[in-house]
Amino acid sequence: MPTDEISAAAAGSWTLGDRTVHRMGFGSMRITANPDRDRAVALLRRAVELGVNHIDTAAFYVSPGGTLRVGTGPTRYATELIRAALTPYPEDLVIATKVGFGYDPETGFTEAYTPAQLCAQVEENLRRLGRDQLDVVNLRLGRGPGPVPLADRFGALAELRAAGLIRHLGLSNARPEHLDEVAGIAPVVCVQNNYGVDAYREQDAFVRLCGERGIAYVPFFALAGTGREAGASAEQNEAVETVARAHGVTPHQVRLAWTLHQGPHVLAIPGTTDPEHLKANIAAAALRLTKKDLTRLP
Repeated sequence: MPTDEISAAAAGSWTLGDRTVHRMGFGSMRITANPDRDRAVALLRRAVELGVNHIDTAAFYVSPGGTLRVGTGPTRYATELIRAALTPYPEDLVIATKVGFGYDPETGFTEAYTPAQLCAQVEENLRRLGRDQLDVVNLRLGRGPGPVPLADRFGALAELRAAGLIRHLGLSNARPEHLDEVAGIAPVVCVQNNYGVDAYREQDAFVRLCGERGIAYVPFFALAGTGREAGASAEQNEAVETVARAHGVTPHQVRLAWTLHQGPHVLAIPGTTDPEHLKANIAAAALRLTKKDLTRLP
C-alpha cells in the first residue's frame, strides 16, 4: 500500500464536543523512550504534516522510568516534547491528556483522588504543554473503586472545566456503569480503554453503547494488544495474517483498519518512534476491509 500520499483525513472525522478530529490520530507514549530529543520532535511534526490533528498524551508519559520503565539520559516528558515540536499549535490540533495517575521519579506512580491532587495534575499538564486550556482531559481510573467516589473526582474536574482550564472531559479505563455515575455532572466526550482485534473483546458491547450515546471510543494498545507497554509483537494471529496478505498490507495496518471499522465514533491513536511505521500507520486510514474480512477476523 502506498503511504506517502495518504493523510490521516482518509479515516474520516469525529467531533469531540465542539472540536472535530480525524479518526486516525497519534499516541505519544513511546516518543519518550529514545534519548534523541530531536528524533521525537521530528516525528511529531511529521505526524501533523500527514494530517494528524488528534494527539493523545499524559504528564506521566516520561522517561527514564515512567510508564515504559525504560530509557537513559535526561528526563523527557511527552507533553514537553509536544510543546517543543508543535508550538505555536495549529488551530485544528486537539491534544487529549489524562489525569488521575501521576509519576514521581522519587516515589513512582501515584493516584490522585482529592480536588487538590487533580487540580495539581491539570496544572502540570497545562505547564508542560504550554497551554491556557486543555482540549480534552480523561480521568484515568484504577482497577478498584478507590477511596473517593467517581462522581466526586469527576465533579472536581467539572469545576475546573467550568473555570475554563478544561474544554472537554472523558474517562479512561472505564466501564459502562461509570457513564451513568457521572451523568448530569458534565458531558463525557470520549472513553479511552484497552481494546483490539484480539484483546479485551468483552468490551464490544461497550463500544456499541458509546456509539449510541454519541461518545467517542478511543482504544489504546490497539496494536500491542495484551503486550501493552511492551509494544506490538511480530507474531500475529492467522486471521489477521490472512487478511493482510489479501490486501497486500501489514498485519498492523489490518489491526488499525479493524479498529476504525468498529464504528464511526471509534478513533485510533497508534504510537511509534519510527518515521516509516508512522507513515504505515496513517496509511491504514485508507484501508477498507470487506464484510468477508470482518467476518474472518475474530
